[in-house]
Amino acid sequence: MKNKALKRLIYSLSILLTSLPFFSFAYISSLNTDTITSNGYKIKTIVVDAGHGGQHTGAGHFSPGASGSYSFERNVTLAIALKLQKAIEKDMAGIKVVLTRSTEDDVNWQKRADIANENKGDLFISLHCNSLPNRRVSEVVGHKHHKPIYHTYEVPDRSGKGVLLLVYGFHRTKEEEKAIKDNLIEDDSEMNSTIDPNDPESLILMNEYKRKYRKQSIHLAELINNEFVETDGRHSDGIREQGVLVLCHSAMPAVLVETGYINNPDDEAYLNSEKGQNEIVASLVRALQNYKNEVESVSQPQ
Repeated sequence: MKNKALKRLIYSLSILLTSLPFFSFAYISSLNTDTITSNGYKIKTIVVDAGHGGQHTGAGHFSPGASGSYSFERNVTLAIALKLQKAIEKDMAGIKVVLTRSTEDDVNWQKRADIANENKGDLFISLHCNSLPNRRVSEVVGHKHHKPIYHTYEVPDRSGKGVLLLVYGFHRTKEEEKAIKDNLIEDDSEMNSTIDPNDPESLILMNEYKRKYRKQSIHLAELINNEFVETDGRHSDGIREQGVLVLCHSAMPAVLVETGYINNPDDEAYLNSEKGQNEIVASLVRALQNYKNEVESVSQPQ
């Protein structure tokens, strides 16, 4: 071992991961409450990310996101994020909430991850609205030489409905490794000369962090999904992995929440209503409370 800090981290993370059951991503199954362990660990900071945004004037980054018949993803996610911040601060005493944006202006994806990492977030929740692309439809408009002539056009696909949870995909693990490494070095200057990608001990440490964050991300996503389905009675497309930059560049457990299909008339009305937004926020808070209670109760000495 090069130093005690690295030895201590590897040892504690190894103990943590031996308690985790084997996990298959073919479909997300329930994780036991003893799957997340960290001695004396406390959740102190939750980063809430309102997906997309816009700019009133001037040039620059602009990612407005999806739209419905009368509303835009960027406005819905900001409204839910602001409500979620207030609810967490009210119902989860001692938790600091950091917003990646609090105005209509957009923030680029890397900056969102940077904000999460700079504020030493313990959890990252990114809020979005889903939408389906248009469907291509072909119809016969005539015949030529006894062969049909087709006219192809696009029509809106409004069949999507309900929620979807995303966690980062394995194909972007190198990017997550960099984020974790940067955070480790910043947290402990003693490790600045320790994290060496060619050193077996450093590889062990990095792999333990990646596995831990992935397990925790999936578990949090499942808790959120259960609240949406079992409490609110909403349809769910489940939990999937996807190579979302803002997730894999955040050095912490991270979940992207597709709160509904904004191009579906029923979902759009729900997402824009006070009732719908309040239900979404309440479900997220309950899931976060359950996650926090599990983590902190398991981490206490028996």
